[in-house]
This record gives sequence, structure tokens and C-alpha cells, in this order.
Amino acid sequence: MGTAYTPGLTVSANTVILKTRRLPIKGEVLVQEGDLVQPDTVVARALLPGILQTVRVAQTLGIEPKQIHSALTVKEGDTVEKDQVIAETKGFLGLFRGVAKSPVAGTVELISEVTGHVGVRQPPTVIDVNAYVQGRVVKVLPQEGAVIETQGALIQGIFGVGGERRGALRVMVSSPSETLTAQHIPNDVAGQILVGGATVETSAIQRAAEHGAVGVVAGGIRDTDLIRYLGRDIGVAITGSEDIPLSIIVTEGFGAIQMANRTFRLLKSLEGKTASINGATQIRAGVIRPEIIVPLEDPSRLPESPPARQAQLLDIGSAVRIIREPYFGRLGTVVELPPELMEIESGTHARVLKAKLDDGTVAVVPRANVEIIVEE
Repeated sequence: MGTAYTPGLTVSANTVILKTRRLPIKGEVLVQEGDLVQPDTVVARALLPGILQTVRVAQTLGIEPKQIHSALTVKEGDTVEKDQVIAETKGFLGLFRGVAKSPVAGTVELISEVTGHVGVRQPPTVIDVNAYVQGRVVKVLPQEGAVIETQGALIQGIFGVGGERRGALRVMVSSPSETLTAQHIPNDVAGQILVGGATVETSAIQRAAEHGAVGVVAGGIRDTDLIRYLGRDIGVAITGSEDIPLSIIVTEGFGAIQMANRTFRLLKSLEGKTASINGATQIRAGVIRPEIIVPLEDPSRLPESPPARQAQLLDIGSAVRIIREPYFGRLGTVVELPPELMEIESGTHARVLKAKLDDGTVAVVPRANVEIIVEE
């Protein structure tokens, strides 16, 4: 038996999920502990200060900086509109009048007799963080956000792109081995999350996006198809901020990989229900998984505290997914756990395991390169 906890992807029909919703800068928390929230409930808000635009008033009017107050038509704290006159000189007998205008809408923040400048601060940008899922606030993070607890189905994928979205789940194929093609996509998919079986073709993603779908879930995707759709290669940094109309979640790996039967059955059982999805992925330090969450319809049924989760120990018979090349995304079953250290390709020595892959191949991989597939 393995002596260390090995984290894995969760595929659960009913579990308690905690989501931390945090502002990128300090702000105001708008909810209290115990509040029931909906996915679109704003839990925290921050104001990102606008850009300070400098107006060279003295230079524009041809006056000395110390004369600026005699020409100004505004004072500190005044709100101004774009192209509003903020200073002027009368000229001789009303002729040759000079004016200085605000280049932006905003608030007069400073007036300097030293430089002859006026600073106009543009309106702040409002940053809202919503709850993302239906649930209950179990912890408030002062000036930062809140922790939301929900209970329901959770399916974690191995890779994804695109950010947070919500929509009704709709299964488009009849089996987990069926490829999702453009022919599977009807016209009435607006606002829906479409579920395929094995790989999803680029043409299917494009058609889904054109008709308003908000997400696509499949077992696998060819890296060439993903690059073709995104228009660029995916680096090793975190995904999730791509400017694309829908989020894509891959549950198994790259290539034409059949979706795991248990995952497909669970998604099929949830068809028609509203899910929250997020394609954000990071597979290095600070692991972030793409996810599909379908909360219980009645958040008042949430338990007072989440149940303790049992650590998953690596053992003979454990279902695992390999998370490093050359077997990235492959599923298998542990058949042997050699106790001695073995030399690996890098020349270092590490503990390894032998796993029988889905095609019958027995692969030897470092234990650190696999994760247990957690079923609850």
C-alpha cells in the first residue's frame, strides 16, 4: 500500500463543495455568514481607481502656473464631462479667448500652482465577484470575499479553457465513445453546456459557439483541434482567461479518448439541470482543476458542516490517471507497487508503480506522476 496521500480528480454525484470567492484587490464584502446565495449574487465589490489624466492648463492658456486659479472654472472635487471647459482666459475685449478642456469624464482631483496642471481622475472600474454557485456563505473574508458552501454533483476534468459560465446540461451523444461532431449540434443550444463522449471536433466547437452554447464537455480533444480553435498554442501557465465564447472541459486527456463510463453516466443523469462550469486549469504548483458543479436545488438542505473527506491511498487496484508525458491523460489500474527506488528517464531514482492502461499496455511511471480518480 502507498504510504502517502495521492490527490485525484473527483467524480461525485453528491459531495460538499467549498468555493472561495475572492477580490483581486481590497474591497467590500456584501454578504454575511449564513446568507443563502444564488450564482449571480454579488458577494464582494471593489473599486479600481480610474486613471489620472493631466491637463496642462497653464501651458495651454499661455499663463504662469501661479495664475491658474484665476482661469479655472472648476475646483477640486468637481465632476466634469469629456470636453468640458475647465479653464479659460478672456483675451483682449473678449477676443482671442483661450480655453482648456477636460480630455475625459471624471473628477477634478488636484490643482497645482507649481506646474500649472489640473488632474482629472476617470471614474473607477467596478469589480464584482459573484457567488458562482448556489449555496450558503460559511465564512466571510474581511475586505476580500467569502467562502460559499454547496452540496451536489462535482466532476473535475483534467484540462480546460475558458472561464466561469452557467447553463443547462445537454448530452448530445448516445455513448461515451461517440465523437462530438458538428452534425450533433442543433440550432437550439443557446445558454446550454453540451456533453460529448470521446473527442470533440473543432467544427463542433465552432458550431456550438455560433449558436450560443456556453460550454462543451468531452472525454478528449486533439491538441491540433484546440490550437486551431483558439488560434494559438497553449502554454504552461494557467488557463481560463481566454477570450472565447464558450468554455471547454476535457475529462480524460488529449487525443480521441473515450469519456470514463462513470463520468458519462453521471452527466447523463444530470441532463437538464443547471451547472456552473469553469475551464481554468493549472497542473503545476497550486493545482487548479476545470470543473462542473451541479448544486442541489434546495440550498437549505445543506449540512451545517462538510463531512470529513477520507484520504485516498495508492494501492493495488486503484484507478489512476497519468498526469505527465508520455502517457498524459491515460487511465489505468495499479497492478504493482514496487517498494524499491527505480531509475527513471531523467536519471534520478524514484518510487514507481505499474499500471495497466485502458488499451492493455502496462506502463511504469513515477508515483508522483499519477493521481487517484476519486469516486464518492
